[in-house]
Amino acid sequence: MGLFDDDFYSTKVSRRSKNASEDRSERVKWRSSRRRRGLTTFQISAISSVCSALIAVMLFSLISGSPADRPAVTYVNGGQQVAQFEGDPYERLANAAAKVRPAVVSVLTHKNRPPVEEEDSSTLLPEEFELPEGFDFGEDFDFGEEFGLSEEDALGSGVIFKKLEGKAYIITNNHVVEGADTYEVVTVNGEIKPATLVGTDRVSDIAVLSIDAKGIDEIAEFGDSSKVRLGETVIAIGNPLGLGGTLTSGVVSYTNRVIPVSLNQDGIYDWEATVIQTDAAINEGNSGGALVDLNGRVIGINTMKIADTGVEGLGFAIPVNDITEVVTELMLKGYIARPYLGVYTVDLGNPYAPLSKKERENLKLPKGVTEGVVILDALGPAKEAGLKLNDVIVKLDGKPINTTLELRKHLYRETKVGSSMTVTFYREGVLQSLKVKLEEKKED
Repeated sequence: MGLFDDDFYSTKVSRRSKNASEDRSERVKWRSSRRRRGLTTFQISAISSVCSALIAVMLFSLISGSPADRPAVTYVNGGQQVAQFEGDPYERLANAAAKVRPAVVSVLTHKNRPPVEEEDSSTLLPEEFELPEGFDFGEDFDFGEEFGLSEEDALGSGVIFKKLEGKAYIITNNHVVEGADTYEVVTVNGEIKPATLVGTDRVSDIAVLSIDAKGIDEIAEFGDSSKVRLGETVIAIGNPLGLGGTLTSGVVSYTNRVIPVSLNQDGIYDWEATVIQTDAAINEGNSGGALVDLNGRVIGINTMKIADTGVEGLGFAIPVNDITEVVTELMLKGYIARPYLGVYTVDLGNPYAPLSKKERENLKLPKGVTEGVVILDALGPAKEAGLKLNDVIVKLDGKPINTTLELRKHLYRETKVGSSMTVTFYREGVLQSLKVKLEEKKED
């Protein structure tokens, strides 16, 4: 008899005695008769499964409620608690947008234009935005011309973050307001308000504006940008191409991306910005707007994108944790008081503008010295302390300094106005040190 040679699996007829066959026939008839009077094993299993599923769904619904009402849960990942939310993710996007959108404004800046009179400041834009007849985003399309903006006017975004003593304060980017004479803010309901520049800082690319707080009901809630996670869903809200209140969504592509920055826009990178990278669409006019998490909290201020042929999905925002102190000082002083050394320099090992062989010989440096910062001019504190042309700075407070960027980072992050800093340098091939008392210099 084979392994499956039984009544359930076998399709063969066994060769048994007549009596055995009759007995088997009786057994088969008996079994068939029982099946007809009751349910098969398969039917019983199916009914049991369906009933169990229905009961489980009913109990789960009674206990947990609707998906939108389910609380957040957490799980542990490498010892760190990570929030995990349940419910419709698209509903969370809509709720977050509804929460923060009233606090995001459009910023218009003008050059060579007289200030708006106060009594004419409450102008309402039409609720329905209509594109001009024959509108076309072609190669020859000029947004400023179509919408009445001159070449010296600019568009940007801003975030209302505080109301105090009848004024509402707005964060935006320095590059949005830089060089402008007058400023206007357009609220979410279309009201145009004249704005006043409270303070600005080129290094952090942050500026603060103020407007009359009348009619301003919502201010943005700030989140904790240090807790932003790779892949987290985010929303960008702003005024791209003058289309105020525009919302785009994406994910956090990188949490702490370091981007080189040219502070003077001269093509020479003399600073580095640490930013949140996102693939949420950011376009011209989004600068100064909000990057928001799914709780409707602002985690970043949109500041830049990489725009090039074949490049997309590379936008960047300044983390809000990095601007809190900057904003506070701008509101108090109107500028950021940073330590001032007073040197104009060139990098000894700059590969893009290398020193000539003769210039290196004039420095009389030891052969092993290939990195440092060459002083081209000494002013203020540096001059008073005794630093001179062609001195090569190699250390600040004992820390090696190879580039002007490293010098500036040490100065801004490791020292304070009024403190003394030890400068180690080569002069005529001789290693020397001296102390410089740092002063305060307001950014031009």
